[in-house]
Amino acid sequence: MYTQVNQYHVVLESQPQFQLDPNKLNHLYLQSNASAGASGAGASTSFAASGSSSAGSNALTTPALYTPSANVLAPPTNALSPSPFSASSTGANSAGTTSSAMSNAVPLSAFSHFEKTTEALAITHQGQFPAITVSFNLAPNAALGEAITAVDKVQKDLHIPPSLQAGFQGTAASFTASLANVPLLILAALVTVYIVLGILYESFIHPITILSTLPSAGVGALLALLLFHQDLNMVAIIGIVLLIGIVKKNGIMMVDFALEAERKHGKNATDAIYEACLLRFRPIMMTTMAALLAGLPLALGTGFGSELRRPLGIAMVGGLLLSQALTLYTTPVIYIFFDNLAQRVSKKSNKPATGDAELAGPA
Repeated sequence: MYTQVNQYHVVLESQPQFQLDPNKLNHLYLQSNASAGASGAGASTSFAASGSSSAGSNALTTPALYTPSANVLAPPTNALSPSPFSASSTGANSAGTTSSAMSNAVPLSAFSHFEKTTEALAITHQGQFPAITVSFNLAPNAALGEAITAVDKVQKDLHIPPSLQAGFQGTAASFTASLANVPLLILAALVTVYIVLGILYESFIHPITILSTLPSAGVGALLALLLFHQDLNMVAIIGIVLLIGIVKKNGIMMVDFALEAERKHGKNATDAIYEACLLRFRPIMMTTMAALLAGLPLALGTGFGSELRRPLGIAMVGGLLLSQALTLYTTPVIYIFFDNLAQRVSKKSNKPATGDAELAGPA
C-alpha cells in the first residue's frame, strides 16, 4: 500500500485456527467454467448471486463455506465455518430457495487431494539442480590427494547414470583446481628460462646443459617430502618452482666460465669445463649453503603456521642437497657431450659446401 509519505507491505494469510488442520482445505470452493460464456448482470454478480428458480433442480441446496464475492476484500462472516440454515428446493418453481453459494462453485476436494508423507526438511540446490553434499574427513597420516583418488574410484565403480553428476567442493575442489595448472606452470617456467639463457649464451644447446641440473633438484624435493610425510600441496610446488631459480645457478657458473675459456682462450670443451669446476667450486658451495641454511628454519620450525611453511622448507632443503651432490659431477659430463654433438652437427653441415668448392677449383 502506497501513501503520500510512505509505503506498507501487506501480507495476506489465513486465520490461525485454519492453519492447524489440513482438512480445512476441503472447505474451499472454486469457481468453475460453467458460466464462462454468460453475460449480463447475472454473470457480473455470479459470486454473490443466490440460487434462483432459473437454476431449476440443479441449484445448490447446501451453503458454500467460502464464497468470495466480487469487489469485496473482506470475507463473509461465516467464511470457512458452516452455518445452519433451512432451504427447500423441490423443483424449478421453488422461489423460496436461498443459498450463499454460486451456481458453478466446485469444492477443492473434487479435483485434488493431499496426503501425509515423509520428506526432507530442506532441499539444497547447486545452480538449478538439487544437490546432496557428502562430507568426509581424512584418516590419520592420509593425504588429500589419496582420498580424492579413492572417491573417484568408488564413483566409477557405482556406474551412476549420466543424469547424475558428482564433483568436489570446498578444500577438495581447491586442491584439484590448484594441481590442474601445475604442469603448465612448470613448463612455462622452463621455457622462459631456456629462452633467456639461449639469448644470453647465443646457443640452443648450452641452455639444455644448465637445465639438466633441475631433475635432480625435483627428485630431491619429492624424496624429502616423502621422508617427512608431507603432502605435495601448493606450498610444496612453490618450493619446487623456487628450486628452478636456485639450482640452475650451479650450471650457469660452470657453463659461463667454460664458454668464455673456449671462445677467448681457445681451450677445448674438456679443459674448459674442468677449469670451470675447479675455479667455481667455492662460489657454488657458498651460494648453495646460503640458500640451504635459509630454508632450515622453514623446514624445522614449530609454532603457529609452521604446518604451512614446513613443506616449502623441506622441498628447498631436499632439492638443494641432492642437486649439490649430483650436479658437480653430471654438469661437466653433459657439457662435454653436447659440445661434441654440436661439433658433429656442424661438420656434417659443412661437408657439402666443401665438396662443391673442390669441384669448382680444377675447372
